[in-house]
Amino acid sequence: MTTSPDPAPRAVPPLPGGDSWRRSIWAVTAAFGAYFCMYGFRKPFTAASYEEANIVWGMGYKSVAVTAQVMGYMLSKFIGIRVVSEMEPRRRVPVLLLLVGSAEAALLLHALLPAPWNLAALFLNGLPLGMVFGLVLGFLEGRRMTEALTAGLCASFIVADGVSKSVGAWLLEHGVETHWMPFVAGLVFAPSLLVFAWMLTRIPPPDHADIAARCERLPMRGLDRRRLLTRYAPGLCLLIGSYLCLTILRSLRADFAPEIWEGLGYSGQSSIFTQSELLVMVGVVGLNGLAVLIHDNRRAFFAALGAACLGFLLAGTGLIAWAAPGATEATAAGPSPTAGFGLMVLLGLGLYLPYVAIHTTLFERFLAMTGERGNLGYLMYLADSVGYLGYVVVMLARERWMVEEGFLPFFLRLALLLILVAAGLLIGGWYYFRQKGSVKTRPEERGEESHEAAV
Repeated sequence: MTTSPDPAPRAVPPLPGGDSWRRSIWAVTAAFGAYFCMYGFRKPFTAASYEEANIVWGMGYKSVAVTAQVMGYMLSKFIGIRVVSEMEPRRRVPVLLLLVGSAEAALLLHALLPAPWNLAALFLNGLPLGMVFGLVLGFLEGRRMTEALTAGLCASFIVADGVSKSVGAWLLEHGVETHWMPFVAGLVFAPSLLVFAWMLTRIPPPDHADIAARCERLPMRGLDRRRLLTRYAPGLCLLIGSYLCLTILRSLRADFAPEIWEGLGYSGQSSIFTQSELLVMVGVVGLNGLAVLIHDNRRAFFAALGAACLGFLLAGTGLIAWAAPGATEATAAGPSPTAGFGLMVLLGLGLYLPYVAIHTTLFERFLAMTGERGNLGYLMYLADSVGYLGYVVVMLARERWMVEEGFLPFFLRLALLLILVAAGLLIGGWYYFRQKGSVKTRPEERGEESHEAAV
């Protein structure tokens, strides 16, 4: 069976400037900005505590609100395994704008409906947004500069998480009603999103040198996805298991940042979200972006595993230091804010270093060193779907697991446990791929054909 040739790529208007560095700066600016703005439609609602709202189904209103949105986001990741991996480049930006527009319409519905019925609107808000990352990532993969470009993209969700909360908190401080605040925040980010979406359309496809270095990235059909997963199932499962633990902790730290900061001795400081995440972003992006200097794909793959292990070490160090006798007794009124700020920065670095390494390097260099037909969208959405499924489970069980001391003790205990598990799984993945070798296994090199069977 043979496949029909892929349609010729549509011509893309040239970027301003002719050299590769200017093109890279344009591309990373467009990707960073587009995904940064998406967070303005997803995260501002978490800046509110919703203390005035009633208990819903035995859980706090905010817990149910976060769970509802994450369930939509999780379902979007499962849908994205197929949709994003099969997406043609020319359709990415129109679909992106359609998805974000649908999310904003859901926030309007959230403002208009009374509680608790408006929780369904948060599910509808998360449902389209989960596919935005894969659409943006598709513009950056398969290039010699992919790690640097993708590190810039990942910087967006590190800093945007804090900025979007700061915007939400600022709107609340200036009198915007709690349930209207997420919709108004989306309007604030909408004009910038349109500009960055236009910039995405001006990014040209990878050139011949990129393809020679990283392999051509093609849409994946059903049989392509099954073959890739089957050939590397043990190693991919270990990496995805580690990513599952990271997703749970990163999401808890992000969605319940106000509660964590309050437990650490901060309250009423909307700028604290942005201050901590800016420091995290600089460290994480700098370290992960350096992978672009490693030309050998296999060596870069294992260097990324090393960076991930460094992240677990930093996070573990922060947790142990916080738990040490006297570490939180600097003031008679409670925990030391200075120590709390340091803990949050160390946790941010420790969680985002491996999380971003998987986004920027591990899967990118995995495809490059094996030569498999595929794209980052498939691997990332396979991992994200499992990660967010785990987060939903934790959210549903959180009220039972929490103790009376509040959210912070629950989070710190869970963090220590999951960091140990994630590190163990990552080491197992290291061993598997060391044993597997790095022989390229393109379908044509095996004498096989690439079928286009649908799942």
